[in-house]
Amino acid sequence: MNRIASLLPVLALWGAAVPAVAADEGAVPYWASIDAQVANMRVGPGESYRIDWVYRRVHLPVKVIRREGAWRQIEDPDGEKGWMRDLLLSRQRAAMVKSSEPAEIHAEGRSSSRLLWRVEPGVVGLLGECAEGWCMFDTDGHKGFVREDALWGAGEP
Repeated sequence: MNRIASLLPVLALWGAAVPAVAADEGAVPYWASIDAQVANMRVGPGESYRIDWVYRRVHLPVKVIRREGAWRQIEDPDGEKGWMRDLLLSRQRAAMVKSSEPAEIHAEGRSSSRLLWRVEPGVVGLLGECAEGWCMFDTDGHKGFVREDALWGAGEP
């Protein structure tokens, strides 16, 4: 009996923590990426709304700016806004080279480290941790560090 009584406060705290996590999942804005070979962006949150854009780029980063049921209002790297079904999106972070010139991928997160590759503007890759202005970036297995300010999808949304 004492054992059950000692577990009650723990269970009460656990139950109180669950709604906090669920509420946090609804916080916007946040970064996401397209997780489908073909993804339609619509002018409104529903299948009955007209398709405005068709995306054919897996891992294209998007900013989720609003939620409505199973629909997410997103902004793409060009600033276009519309609605996409949540099933077409992933919370996996990705980024796109936004600079007007090729971005450099370095072996370490500093300019003086060895240059591995140069990637053209518009190249998309998976985003790792960012620290001190540099982000781990992986584009088709070419991994290294890119300056955070050269990437759309890095930093705070």
